Amino acid sequence: MSEKTIDVVKKLTTIPSPTGNTYEIIASIQSTLVKAGYQPTINRKGSLIVTVEGETKEQERFITAHVDTLGAMVRAIKPDGRLKIDLIGGFRFNAIEGEYCTIHTANDTTYSGTILMHQTSVHVYKDAGEAERNQDNIEVRIDEKITNAEETKALGISVGDFISFDARTEITETGFIKSRHLDDKVSVAILIQFLKKLKTDNRKLPYTTHFFISNNEEIGYGGNSNISDKVVEYLAVDMGAMGDDQQTDEYSVSICVKDASGPYHYEFRKNLTNLCEKNQIPYQLDIYPYYGSDASAAMKAGADVRHALIGAGIDASHAYERTHNDSIVATEQLVEKYLFSKMN
Repeated sequence: MSEKTIDVVKKLTTIPSPTGNTYEIIASIQSTLVKAGYQPTINRKGSLIVTVEGETKEQERFITAHVDTLGAMVRAIKPDGRLKIDLIGGFRFNAIEGEYCTIHTANDTTYSGTILMHQTSVHVYKDAGEAERNQDNIEVRIDEKITNAEETKALGISVGDFISFDARTEITETGFIKSRHLDDKVSVAILIQFLKKLKTDNRKLPYTTHFFISNNEEIGYGGNSNISDKVVEYLAVDMGAMGDDQQTDEYSVSICVKDASGPYHYEFRKNLTNLCEKNQIPYQLDIYPYYGSDASAAMKAGADVRHALIGAGIDASHAYERTHNDSIVATEQLVEKYLFSKMN
């Protein structure tokens, strides 16, 4: 490919897309895929779908990655004009303390700010280090000349306005990419690159396949709609979780065997591991204890499919994340080998 996937990830992270406000990034992906020769559609809840016809239409595949990210909303305007926030997605206040952010108003004006503890100054607050990081103590300091709530309201800021976090994306000379929102923009970039390559190589998939870019995964649903009755296999491409007792690393593709929803489909999982071993793709099997995917959401919604979950290994998930190009490449390889393989 002329453009590396890791560079596509960097482009995607520059576009704010907290769950509930993904219109800009979905439009950007739609434009990219139209230029590549596809005709993507947008469903009623704002997700993007590309259906690629295969050699057979009797059995179909469904593959998804999610473009929505963690974020926040304005919960209240404080008497001093600063903002109380409400979190979007499953993360902790300490993960965003000190982060730059953008407030997106309903009239499309944006303002920059910083997420801070109210008791930040050690010269003023004795409990600056010990105070709990919670909704009452964390606030947004707006980069405007405001001293009270009325002045903030005059800027057009109100309850319900979205707040996105600065991604701060960097690619190192050693092949690492560190950024917020690698979950799950790494996977979205992988699917975009696969679709481009499919057109360039003029190859035919063995099965009609639906590529679904979901926009509500961080709040528990996304790819559990628009599933054809002909779909037999559902593959979610999402991040692999790293930490104590985890096998996942930043240099291979992670294949999830179980998450908080329960085990993934055993035969489907074995097929993926066989593809890795046959094609010498580095992989790790793992359990993600506090995790759910679009595939598991589809199962809860009653989809009659075999489901699986793979992804690049991401360190420090739901904070300032990092992965390596090796993991991205391994995940790309497995996605490609899988989509051109025959079903068992």
